[in-house]
Amino acid sequence: MRRFFIAGNWKMNKTPSESSILANELKSALSDIEGVDIAVAPTDLAITTVTQRLQHTNVHVSAQNVHTESSGAYTGNVSAEMHRSAGVTYAIIGHSERRKYHQESDSDVNQKIKAALKGGLLPIVCVGETLEQRQADQAIQVVLSQVAAAVEGIPLDQLTSITLAYEPVWAIGTGHTASPEQAQEIHGAIRAWFGQQYPSFVAQQLRIQYGGSVKPANAATLLSQPDIDGALVGGASLNAESFKAIVTAAAAVRG
Repeated sequence: MRRFFIAGNWKMNKTPSESSILANELKSALSDIEGVDIAVAPTDLAITTVTQRLQHTNVHVSAQNVHTESSGAYTGNVSAEMHRSAGVTYAIIGHSERRKYHQESDSDVNQKIKAALKGGLLPIVCVGETLEQRQADQAIQVVLSQVAAAVEGIPLDQLTSITLAYEPVWAIGTGHTASPEQAQEIHGAIRAWFGQQYPSFVAQQLRIQYGGSVKPANAATLLSQPDIDGALVGGASLNAESFKAIVTAAAAVRG
C-alpha cells in the first residue's frame, strides 16, 4: 500500500526566526504520528534553520524550487546539490506559481526534475489545469500533457522516486477546492496513463498528492479517494495545529 505523503508549502512566508518557531511547534505536534511521510518547504533563507530544528524527527524538509545546473554563474539560484548538502530531502518543481510568474515551461520542469534526481533530491512535481481549461473540458488532456512532458527521459528505475501533485490552478489559494470526485477523476487518469505507458508496478507505486485549498475540514474526504495518496498543503501548513489536523486525518484514513 502506498504511504500517504503530506507536504506543506510555506511559499514566501515566515522569516527565519518565525520559521524556527513553526518548525519547533511541528516537531512537538507531529512526533507521535506514524505511517505518514511528512515534509515542509520553507523559503531558501530559512532552510538551514528549519533542517536543524527538524533533524532526527519524522518531518523532512523540501526546497520550493531547484535550478537546472549543479553550479555556475546563475545569480539568485540554488542547485539541488546545495539543497541536499543543507539537509533537504525533497524539491517542489513546476508549481503553478512558478509556471505563471517565472514562465517555467514543461521543458524547464523536465530539466529540473532530472537535476533534482541527479543531485539526490526527491521531486514533488506539480501539474494542473486553469479554470478556463476545465470549463472547456480540457482538464484531463492538459494534465496528462504536463505529466508526459515532465517524465520524458526519466529512467524507469527513477520514476517512482517522483511524487506528482495534482493542483488545479483554480483551487490554489482561492478557497475553492476540487470536489473529491473531480480530484479522483484526474488522479485516476494519471495513474491509468502510467499503467498504459510503463510496467504496472510504476502506476501501482507512484504517489499522487492533491493540492488546492486543502484544510482540516476537507482533508479526510479528499484522502479517502482511492488514487489520492496525500496532499500538498499551502496556507493551512503555516499553522502547526491545522497542519497536524491534516496529517492526523491522513493517518486515520490509512489506519
